[in-house]
Order: sequence, then structure tokens, then C-alpha cells
Amino acid sequence: MIIRPKTRGFISLTAHPKGCEENVREQMEYAKKHKFQNAPKNVLVIGASTGYGLASRIALAFGGGANSIGVFFERPSDRDKPASAGKYNSVAFEKFASQAGLVAENVNGDAFSSEIKERVIDLVKSKLGKIDCVVYSLASPKRTDPFSGEVFKSVLKPIGATFTGKTVNVDRDEVHEVTIEPATAEEIKATEKVMGGEDWELWMQALHSEKLLARGTKTIAYSYIGPEVTWPIYTNGTIGAAKDDLMRARAAINFLLEDIGGQAIVSINKAVVTQASAAIPVVPLYMSILFKVMKEKGCHEGCIEQMTRLFGEKLYGQSPARSLDEQGRIRMDEFELSKDVQAAVREIWPKISTENLAELSDIAGYKREFLRLFGFGLNSVNYDEDVEI
Repeated sequence: MIIRPKTRGFISLTAHPKGCEENVREQMEYAKKHKFQNAPKNVLVIGASTGYGLASRIALAFGGGANSIGVFFERPSDRDKPASAGKYNSVAFEKFASQAGLVAENVNGDAFSSEIKERVIDLVKSKLGKIDCVVYSLASPKRTDPFSGEVFKSVLKPIGATFTGKTVNVDRDEVHEVTIEPATAEEIKATEKVMGGEDWELWMQALHSEKLLARGTKTIAYSYIGPEVTWPIYTNGTIGAAKDDLMRARAAINFLLEDIGGQAIVSINKAVVTQASAAIPVVPLYMSILFKVMKEKGCHEGCIEQMTRLFGEKLYGQSPARSLDEQGRIRMDEFELSKDVQAAVREIWPKISTENLAELSDIAGYKREFLRLFGFGLNSVNYDEDVEI
């Protein structure tokens, strides 16, 4: 069938299999040009199908030569309906990794569940033996507690006060104000249960108890801080509370891994276009301005550039201790939050409107990167030909 993009807000209802494969291939080629030494041998990536998780797996495999198991929850194709982009990404990764002689196993299912943890443990035992790196990059709107069966749903809300601020409708290229009521205590708790560190901790406990973690294992989870303009809806909001819980889990995991000399790290990453970030009010408008500024200054990075630098330079290229800030986090957002970049963004922010959106921001570049998430907009793909879904 011929597949065209069908977007609605922060999601695309379609994905292009050849476009997704080409997107993975381009990231693979970048990683091959940025190889690094001292890479882990066997990697588990939880949340491996899109965004930072996919880029992490690609960087570790093709930049470091790592075998990997990827865990994700993606939709297969159904009659005349294409599969999700993450499904096509993962099939492409497995293909390229196998061609390179690497072990590449995919597990499609609910990573929050005990069943998937047990399936992965069996796979580690049969395919890899031991893991020496665990990447936790899971983003989900809901989570079923594996013990109580209770379903928790995350929300994107401020805490303590109503928030009103600028955002952009990317379908119409319209800048407008959005007002969001503060989260209830129950919503804050639910968001922590979904997006916090509890599941990361459960994964590490399960692997540790089965003695599947090699000595010196590193595990890393991802977070974001951003500038003050995004704080009410992110850092000081429900997602920020969940990310605080990620730091709690980091401390608990570090204690757990003491006997094998392991280390848990949280990396504060740069703002990039992902399905998760596109859903956060204010952030797409901020990113459109940020991308314009960073591209003009020559310091813009996407997911694969960030992850090859993270693993190749910060985590395995030098002593991790020298890469950590005072709170024990790796800072990959140093270019984004540099004084000159943020000064330029702050100058543009109060001026931005629907009328000057194209001039003062890189909304076109933001939309191109968004479409690439689903395999669209790549010059090397013929979108007029029939493809097998």
C-alpha cells in the first residue's frame, strides 16, 4: 500500500516501514563514524524502540559493538493498518545488528509487568549470559502495578497553582495560550508511579537477584530540566516530581549494586523531538525557538548525537566521576542551557506569535523531525511506491 502521514496533534496515525528503516540506518551510520573504546559487551535497553532509547541501543551497538536485548510495547500491523513506528524501528535495528554479527533480541510487551521481566531474564540467560549495561528509557501514559494490579495514569500538570503560558498548535502553526489546572495529590502520586523510578528499581532488583549483572555494571536513566519557561509544566510539575523519584531510585540502586561495584546514573539530556516531548504543552514552541538558536550557533544535537557523546565520551570514554554534577548526574544539556543560547531564546520568547512564528523559530525543522519519528520526510525514500506493511 502507499502510506502517507496522518498526524493529529502530537501523534501520527501512520508509520512508513521503509522510512523507519532508513531513519535507523542513518543513525547507525552516524554511530559507526563515532566508535568508542571500553564499551559494554551486553546491553539491556528498556524502552528501546524510539527516541533516546533507540538511539542508545544504536550508539552502543554500532559505536561500541555491544550485543543487546531491547524491550518495548509496540503495535504490529493489522490488515490495512501499518504497524507503529517503534515496531518498524525495532525490526530494522534487529536486521542491521544481525548483519553486523551482533546479538539483537527484541521483546515486545509491557515492560512494567512481571511476565516481561521474567521473559527477559530467560533471554539473558540463554543469549547473553550476563549484562554489563542497563539503559532505562521508558515513557508511558499508564502503568499497571505488577503486585496490586492497580492502573495508574500519568498527567502533564503543574503543581500548586494554575499555569497559563504560550504553546503552539503544530497542525495549524498557531501560537496561543494554554491554561492548565494544578494536579491533585492523587494525580501527582499516579504520575510518580508511571514515570518515576520504581520500575527501574524493580528491573535492577530482578536482574541482580538472578546474578545476571556483571561486575562493574552501569545502569542509566534519562531526565530533563530545561529552562525556567518550561518549569511550571515540567520540572516543577507532575513530571518533575516523577523525575525526583528517579533520583531516589538511583540512590537505592547504587546501594543494591555495591556488592558488584556497579553504578546507577541519571543523565540530564537536551530537549529533542520525541513522541513524549511533543505531548507536553509549551515544550514544542520552546524547542522550535531553541532549534533555531542552536542551529545558528552550530551546537544543535538530535538523539543519536546526544547518545554517541554520552556513551562515547561521558560514560565510557573517561572516568564517569568527572562527568557528574554536584547531584551525581551527567549533564548532556550543557549546550542547551549555556548562557548565550538561553539569552537568545529569552529574547525571542516574548515576541513570538502566530504571525512571526516562521521567522523567529524553526517550526519547519521541528515538524520535519517530528515526521521523521514515523518514517516520513526522508529524501532517500520514495513515498509514492507501494510498500509491504
